[in-house]
Amino acid sequence: MRKAPDGGASAKSAKLGKTAAAPVEESTTILVAKARGGDRSAALLLLERALPTLRGWTRGRIPPYSRGQADTEDVVQDAVVQTLKRIDSFDYRNVGALQSFLRTVIINRIRDIVRNVQRRGVPQDLSEDLVNDDRSPLELAIMRQQTERFIEALQKLRNTDRQVIIWRIELGYGYAEIAERLGQSTAAAARMRVARAMERLAKHLSLTS
Repeated sequence: MRKAPDGGASAKSAKLGKTAAAPVEESTTILVAKARGGDRSAALLLLERALPTLRGWTRGRIPPYSRGQADTEDVVQDAVVQTLKRIDSFDYRNVGALQSFLRTVIINRIRDIVRNVQRRGVPQDLSEDLVNDDRSPLELAIMRQQTERFIEALQKLRNTDRQVIIWRIELGYGYAEIAERLGQSTAAAARMRVARAMERLAKHLSLTS
């Protein structure tokens, strides 16, 4: 006679499935180290994770008068190609190096586009919005930290704090996107969550008392 399924065990498994925390994404700094060691899959994963934020950051920075020369996807793809070419020798001394490199490539590409338009007789200046950033002073201070020191401090945090810091500091996700990933209702709630995680990380980095 077949044994009836254990309803209690099934219910318990379902409950665990709902509450089990998702694994924390691997730090960008670790992926860079793997990519520099020749791990092509790590390099591709690294850029795949950076692309959504990079597209969002680039969108709107290309001046309207020059969009016939290139669109957001063209500029972002240029940045990806340049990064893949240089990944073996990429100098990843601090946490913000990858985002800084990608954004510098994009800024330079947009400047090239603007110069091409100017040569055609359209007198336009580069918008100040191109280089503006929305990082807080504390975020900028964390991004200047040496990679090894950052990783050591990151490992001292609980998983949820590590995850939001990887999203915000390493990948540059906006608060609305972080809120969606966390299942929170507002960007303001995600901002508070990130701010608390940053404060805990800053103490481990001796950036705050």
